[in-house]
Amino acid sequence: MTDISHPIADPITDPEADGDFDGEQLDLAERQALRRVTGLSTELEDVTEVEYRQLRLERVVLIGVYSRGAAEAENSLRELAALAETAGAVVLDGLLQRRPNPNPSTYFGKGKAEELRDVVRLVGADTVIADTELAPSQRRALEDVVKVKVIDRTAVILDIFSQHAKSREGKAQVELAQLQYLLPRLRGWGDSMSRQAGGQVGGAGAGMGSRGPGETKIELDRRRIHSRMAKLRREIAAMAPARQVGRQGRVRNAVPSVAIAGYTNAGKSSLLNRITRTGALVENALFATLDTTVRRTETVDGRPYTLTDTVGFVRNLPHQLVEAFRSTLEEVGAADLILHVVDAANPDPAGQLATVRQVIADVDARSVPELVVFNKADLADDATRMVLRGLEPTSVFVSARTGEGIDALLQTVSALLPLPQHEVTAVVPFEHGELVSLVHERGRVIATVYEEGGTRIHALVGDAERAALQPYLV
Repeated sequence: MTDISHPIADPITDPEADGDFDGEQLDLAERQALRRVTGLSTELEDVTEVEYRQLRLERVVLIGVYSRGAAEAENSLRELAALAETAGAVVLDGLLQRRPNPNPSTYFGKGKAEELRDVVRLVGADTVIADTELAPSQRRALEDVVKVKVIDRTAVILDIFSQHAKSREGKAQVELAQLQYLLPRLRGWGDSMSRQAGGQVGGAGAGMGSRGPGETKIELDRRRIHSRMAKLRREIAAMAPARQVGRQGRVRNAVPSVAIAGYTNAGKSSLLNRITRTGALVENALFATLDTTVRRTETVDGRPYTLTDTVGFVRNLPHQLVEAFRSTLEEVGAADLILHVVDAANPDPAGQLATVRQVIADVDARSVPELVVFNKADLADDATRMVLRGLEPTSVFVSARTGEGIDALLQTVSALLPLPQHEVTAVVPFEHGELVSLVHERGRVIATVYEEGGTRIHALVGDAERAALQPYLV
């Protein structure tokens, strides 16, 4: 076993340190003012006596199994520690066992599981968290050995998502993912989940009052969950047109879009705020952003485009969440450019890059042009920058906190966004000045000359603008 020391949290981005300000951050103040009261959730109130409950994580021990690559396993466990702390836990210890595969019964081997029980007793933990998704039978068997609650990485991530979802669509997506995770983990207590009360009953003490639908209680709960999942899918599908209308409006107006994607807590929302001077929620926590934020800004040469802040990714992201948030991640696939934000101070930037690119591929966005942006460059020394430059030679180094590299980033974005494809020259009568404004707003003006007959404008424009200027082309 290998002990894992407490993870060193990234420093909180403090824009006020250099006189800058990340907006009023009312969402952050509200989140910190009121915290969840454990055990009061009624989300699944119609599904009784089930295994899954809203998690109450307080004093935890982390465990993991690896076959090779101890450094990678330690990085993964440190990330799990950050996840647990975001969910509200105090991490007491971390243990790794090297073995070819997790034990199919108790995850750890039998002897190591008993050692884990002793560690749990020694440090006074009330929860054990495994770094991979446990099979229901593994979780139950390990619980029987260590005598405390056992959960897995997926359950922790789902719990964080349930705390942070704010919009109606975000809440529906999280609940759908939770139910998908819950379904195979229903477990009865005694006879209550296997009891049947249907048809003719011949045994003593049965008869009137015991005839029912003929389903066991666990079957009834499964049917209720399936019904709820179907309803949630319909609700999420019904919310899609609103996003599509906004997206179609941007296409119709020839407004390019840039999606900010990346690992959770890489500084995506801080970068959005630095570029657009808005107040999107910024918090030094994993998965602080779950709801898509769209802001409008301009390139250095005056062309408008939109910036979209998306949910962050993490290694071993539960497939239920990728599927549930597929509708939100459509913004990445529909973008003209992806700003792939990576934490320059993270010990495993290559792992972050690979994880995010896998999710991008899962949502069919591999063909979208990508610009890698190493954020938190103020925390990276010259040697680290050299290594990162070797990973991504065309990347840009920025610091959303200090403003370093932002101008270079904006220049690069301006060069990578698609230009209007038609070069035109038109003399627009002065009484049709709205056409000149249209060209300035949606196209790229090369030259403007005021003549006796009107405004001579030389510009690059799109199809719609060219059609509007058709009577005045020269």
